[in-house]
Amino acid sequence: MKQILVFVLFAGMLCWFMFAPVYKHVIIVRQAFLQKEVDYLLEVGASGMYGYIDQTMLIASRERLEERGFEPEDLLYDVTTTSGVDGMDASEPVPRGTGIGLKMTYPYHRMFVIDRLIGITGPPTSARMGASGMKMSEYVP
Repeated sequence: MKQILVFVLFAGMLCWFMFAPVYKHVIIVRQAFLQKEVDYLLEVGASGMYGYIDQTMLIASRERLEERGFEPEDLLYDVTTTSGVDGMDASEPVPRGTGIGLKMTYPYHRMFVIDRLIGITGPPTSARMGASGMKMSEYVP
């Protein structure tokens, strides 16, 4: 009986050691995709042609990230500006020299359940990974 218990515990630990790095890499890759998308949206949105990040750009972003395995309805975007004006209004682009900030978050989706099975406390189930950035608008009216 004792040998069976040792085998089960050893097998569980061995599986955890084998698969723990795999899902941690998934988290790192998702974080990288989020940051890359934030950088891209800021580069396009703060350019001299636009001066805003509107809903059309966010929909295209959701579609790009869906191709990478994200669930589009779980992505949250927060567009801010340093002056307090609306950075999503295409009729009033953010003028040159004003910062446009973007924060994007996505839930972990139970990726740390395997850690909890062996007693390691992970982030709460409501926690979200995120990426953010800010770029000065180049739009000149």
